[in-house]
Amino acid sequence: MPERPAWSRVVLKLSGEALAEPNGSGLDNAVLEQVAREVHGARAELGVDIAIVVGGGNFWRGIRGADQGMDQAQADFMGMLATVMNGLALQDALERVGQHARVMSAIEMPKVAEPYIRRRAERHLEKGRVVIFAGGTGNPFFTTDTAAALRAAEIGAQAILKGTHSGVDGVYTADPKKDPNATRYDRISHMDVITKGLKVMDSTAITFCMEKNLPIVVFDLLAGGNVKSILLGEQIGTLVG
Repeated sequence: MPERPAWSRVVLKLSGEALAEPNGSGLDNAVLEQVAREVHGARAELGVDIAIVVGGGNFWRGIRGADQGMDQAQADFMGMLATVMNGLALQDALERVGQHARVMSAIEMPKVAEPYIRRRAERHLEKGRVVIFAGGTGNPFFTTDTAAALRAAEIGAQAILKGTHSGVDGVYTADPKKDPNATRYDRISHMDVITKGLKVMDSTAITFCMEKNLPIVVFDLLAGGNVKSILLGEQIGTLVG
């Protein structure tokens, strides 16, 4: 009997830093290939529709420019362009392992990516393609966490999988790298994440997910097999919901 996934459509949220070289910048081809194989394997074996929202922090973070006196809207638009670079890299990695993929950008740049159109994105997913949402929401002042929540609701995704990259495998009571007594939650509510000030996603995204009843799974992206295990309903990382 074939394995049945817990969800039929999900959004995978990746930070730009997750794709970076060990120094935190640029792109690590080995990581790109690992992520591509994880996504392709889960898509091929379970038939789950997978969309990806990717950040751009390995190239530029809008908040960095704002902290240095740059106009925040300008700095944020630069960050959106960085997410398109990561989206193109992910598309290439996915296609090299045999997975058809499309990059859809909230900022129109037809030479390199399709414009984001919700119904077109849904058709791509129905045809077995992985859709990479780049360009954030297309608006300054909003993070790619918020973009992930928004796109998940728009395409009818049933969960958001938030992959971490720093060895932290879920949501903890405190920063486990600083507090050796920190313990990991197996499950926690959206409201508790907000009231406890836990660093899962930004507050706008968490509040939106709570209103839309969208669960979030926070897990170690670089541990092999985690994406498939989560989709099969196994207890991996922390479930926020």
